[in-house]
Amino acid sequence: MLTLRRATVRFGDRTVLDAVDLEVADHEIVCVLGPSGSGKSTLLRAVAGLQPLDDGRVFLDGADQSGVPVHRRGVGLMFQDHQLFPQRDVAGNVAFGLRMRRVARAERDARVEELLDLVGLPGAGRRAVAALSGGEQQRVALARALAPRPRLLMLDEPLGQLDRGLRERLVLELRELFGRLGTTVLAVTHDQGEAFALADRVVVMDDGRIAQSGTPLDVWRRPASEFVARFLGFGNVVPATVTGTTADTPWGRIPVPDGSPQGERRLLVRPAGVHLAATGDGLPCRVETRTFRGSHVAVTLRPSEGPLLEAEFALRDTPDEGAEVDVDFRADDVVVLGAPSIASGT
Repeated sequence: MLTLRRATVRFGDRTVLDAVDLEVADHEIVCVLGPSGSGKSTLLRAVAGLQPLDDGRVFLDGADQSGVPVHRRGVGLMFQDHQLFPQRDVAGNVAFGLRMRRVARAERDARVEELLDLVGLPGAGRRAVAALSGGEQQRVALARALAPRPRLLMLDEPLGQLDRGLRERLVLELRELFGRLGTTVLAVTHDQGEAFALADRVVVMDDGRIAQSGTPLDVWRRPASEFVARFLGFGNVVPATVTGTTADTPWGRIPVPDGSPQGERRLLVRPAGVHLAATGDGLPCRVETRTFRGSHVAVTLRPSEGPLLEAEFALRDTPDEGAEVDVDFRADDVVVLGAPSIASGT
């Protein structure tokens, strides 16, 4: 469906998109994830034709899109601020793309009614967009983007202006809807939870390049680099020397999975991999802070050696602040990353 080959965009001396290669299959939902300035929105705009490439190519269904204007690429766009037309009612907004394509009135009206039912707004065609809630406006914007039956639907931070509870509900509805329609989707977001809940495949970007691509489970379980690990919110990353199935670290010797890369590396310990041990059988730590997270408690530990350590404990097992405890580590929650980075400062 979509292929990017060495897609490059420069703003002056700065390379915002750096020779990116990416493929999106028919009916696949791909979420591009990354911090501000990583190039994810520029990538979306380049695919749409809103941002010219300085080098490389964009192909849709195998056809080179060089010189093809936005309105002839057959893609749907949905932006964070929805960009609805305030002077038009809901039906007028949804029908806009169909009117531009000179679709017959009866067919247009039927398509609008079908889409409003599909997005959960049956009978809302005559409502003013200004009277809609944020979630309802998001649904109208989605219906408008879907109306012309685009071969590729692109979403730019589609749920960014909504509160967390509504985002979590709508992202599940979107995934179910796209699956039912067989829609091919390329979305960009900075919200990890949104991307992991929506996507078949997650693409993490860093400084204009793809840092990692894989299923949500693969990326979460096996971050490819320290950057990806820290971007996903993991703080327990330290230098390590890996030999066989153990690693020498600032926290002492830690078990690592079979087949881990050997030698001087960076090592990630997920908080869930830190376990309470019998006194004298593990790394001595003092409990610094506890933060309730609903299903578990996030705990910050100050070890007798090495940097602070983040841990997760079940509610019934959480030690008190100030308590002295011993911990050990589970190999299944340890990930050996790449070689040490100069930029990391360690």
